[in-house]
Amino acid sequence: MGSRRKFVYRPGGELLDAITFDLVKKWEIASEHFEPSEYSVTLETRDSRAIRIFEDEKAVWMDDNGDRQALTYGKPISLPRFEDHPQASLLRAIHGEILVNIMPFGPVPNLWVYPRPWYRDSAMMLMCMKQTKNLHLVEEWIAGLHKVWDRNNSGDPETDNFGQCLYMISLLSDRNHPLVDKIMKAVPQYRRDNYVIGRSDYAEHPVYQTKWLKYGLKSLEMDDQFKIPEVYDSYSSLFWMDYRTQHVDGAKFSEETVKNYPYLGWAEAHFYKTPPPMPVEMDSSPLTWEGAGSEAEYWRLLDPAKHGFYSEDDAKRKFSCPHTWHAAEIFLYYTDPRMG
Repeated sequence: MGSRRKFVYRPGGELLDAITFDLVKKWEIASEHFEPSEYSVTLETRDSRAIRIFEDEKAVWMDDNGDRQALTYGKPISLPRFEDHPQASLLRAIHGEILVNIMPFGPVPNLWVYPRPWYRDSAMMLMCMKQTKNLHLVEEWIAGLHKVWDRNNSGDPETDNFGQCLYMISLLSDRNHPLVDKIMKAVPQYRRDNYVIGRSDYAEHPVYQTKWLKYGLKSLEMDDQFKIPEVYDSYSSLFWMDYRTQHVDGAKFSEETVKNYPYLGWAEAHFYKTPPPMPVEMDSSPLTWEGAGSEAEYWRLLDPAKHGFYSEDDAKRKFSCPHTWHAAEIFLYYTDPRMG
């Protein structure tokens, strides 16, 4: 997690470098047991050795029959136990899926198929990391933000990026961050009357975009002259953080859409204060995913020898896990005191 070297355990006794897919360790195993909430896998080898690979605040460790060694260090991280929460185990596991997707170049939706940070996903990740006191892991990335838009959707300048950047900057800086002035100079191009409108995910979402802008301005304690338009916007329910009453109800996300993009279903449930859109299975890891991402580079799931973490079929069917927006929405759903 965080700035540490990434590893992935492949069922069957193989520990791989998660980025290069190089084999780090291999065992002939009799059994294996995963504990997502403890960030660990325990193995029994055929020669009766007990191997445990696990991660804590300081490092990733390998314990081989009582002989413990660190596999990688990095910046210390905060791993709260959420002891008094009824979903403590789930929150621990989900928290790990957020932190493991922090790369040297910033927070990403998925460490394999997304080689660049996305402002929308990053903002949701940072909401969680603020709660768990892990913002120091992205401090340098926030300080270095210099582009108004991430332009990750076919190069589109997505209007929701304004507010997302302002919000993220507010977490560790102030209105004097050099990107703030650039954003405020760009906003008028997308202003219509007293709201903003443009493209997000290839469509206009003025309610969602204006909500994000207002939230970012408020987070930086800046003047806000904008008003949320009273129109239906399918993305309005994705913004549950504030302005809940400023919403025109309409069609919900379809079951098929939520199957591929579960973060949409979780955000919508959070907005409407309804039960979770799907169960979370705790018997395996990762717990979160995305399917059919239009800009996801699924070929990255495989190394040149076709021995990557995922199979060639996974890459072809366009499926990746874990996914940080999905993880963040679950985390924020269960930690929001308003959800009761």
